[in-house]
Amino acid sequence: MKPAAIGLGVGAAVGGVVALASRGPTLVEWPAPVRSAFPFAMGALAGSVAGVKTGTSLSLLRAAAGRGPGPVTTLTPVVVVGAVVTGAAIAGTIAARRVLGGLVQQGRDVDAAYGQPPSDTEVSGSAGSAVSVAELGREGARFVNYVSTPDAIREVTGSAPVASPVRVFVGADAASTPEQRVGLAMAELRRTGAFDRGTLIIEAPAGTGYANSFPVDVLELLNRGDCAAVAIGYGLLPSFLSLTKVAEGAHTQKLLLDAIHEELRDRPTKPRLLLYGESLGAEVQQSAIPAGPLDLDHYGISAALWVGTPGGERSDVFHALCAGESYTVDRPEQLPDPVPSPRPRVWFLEHDGDPVVRFRPLLLLHRPPWLSRDGQRGRNVPETMTWKPGITYAQAFVDTMFATHVKPGLFESRGHDYRADLGAVTTMAYGLPADPATAERLEAYLRRIEIERAQRLGEA
Repeated sequence: MKPAAIGLGVGAAVGGVVALASRGPTLVEWPAPVRSAFPFAMGALAGSVAGVKTGTSLSLLRAAAGRGPGPVTTLTPVVVVGAVVTGAAIAGTIAARRVLGGLVQQGRDVDAAYGQPPSDTEVSGSAGSAVSVAELGREGARFVNYVSTPDAIREVTGSAPVASPVRVFVGADAASTPEQRVGLAMAELRRTGAFDRGTLIIEAPAGTGYANSFPVDVLELLNRGDCAAVAIGYGLLPSFLSLTKVAEGAHTQKLLLDAIHEELRDRPTKPRLLLYGESLGAEVQQSAIPAGPLDLDHYGISAALWVGTPGGERSDVFHALCAGESYTVDRPEQLPDPVPSPRPRVWFLEHDGDPVVRFRPLLLLHRPPWLSRDGQRGRNVPETMTWKPGITYAQAFVDTMFATHVKPGLFESRGHDYRADLGAVTTMAYGLPADPATAERLEAYLRRIEIERAQRLGEA
């Protein structure tokens, strides 16, 4: 039998087995066409690799034994395939650059609703700001325009504001280097009087510049406006396309922390300092303070909250470094009651079924603890989901593409969507004042304001 025929048979057999094994539950729901196509795609890939390897190996063995064509003839198809693949790669690169260019432009384009300078002079982009509206980018313009109003503070707390909240944002396009962006942020913090507020939260944005407003909303409302927030962008692409930007983002965070530390050194009164990072922003911020508790002590950080850290490896490091000082929850119901003493300084919010947290290289060949053989499963991890070498890795990769299913006002606490958890977890992590009635009003407000913001953007 010819090697090609044998290779075809082996490929078909392997592909069939892999296709069958690729069916089954995953961490999040996929669109029906993706769910249907995935087993066939996995089977075709595995079958092609197995078939080509088998056929090529048999051809080389026959040639070495003098029973088949020589090596040049045997390898000719490989050369042809290589040329085709190279051509396809070049075409794909050109197409990818066009797509990436479009995504970058989307990150730059400010929503029509926020195209004018904010009337609130204590936010970036307003009159007298060192940063223009255009330099905020889409996400920055949203972030500063979401600042809590006096009416919102009264609605949630039942009391009058004690100060006007400050929001500072510097977009990736505002300057060409991290040093320059940090310089702009510091100028804005001084201009707005941020260092005179009782609390300053430093948020690390995700890849697009997205800085989640929810934890800042909670802080502004429960502190009755006596707080400031600062975020500096380092890119404009989605997080899964911004992994190469982690080092730049971490460098930016460290420069900002150093600058704030120096600014506060000789001040008789200092704001309470908090850290917040979500998704890629969590990894960026953790990377900026690799010494863990030592860095937190050096910068005078009161508390840190990191949400949905990609891969979880960096979180594992911090859990080890912050032994006794860290606490991890999947949902608000797991928050400690009473709060441990001393109070944990580092808080992690990570859904058991968040594929962004669970997806890591080790998943390719090693069974993860969250899919252990004893059948113990975390919340939203299917009981019938099993680990299969290679296949589970591919499933988790696809899961990350559909991990955030957001409908304004509908808070589901699933996958990479943490909106339903942030009210209570932020309150606990930062030790904010909220009795049960206030907490209830806060949750209602967060749901309503998200719908209103979406309507303003035309997304609802």
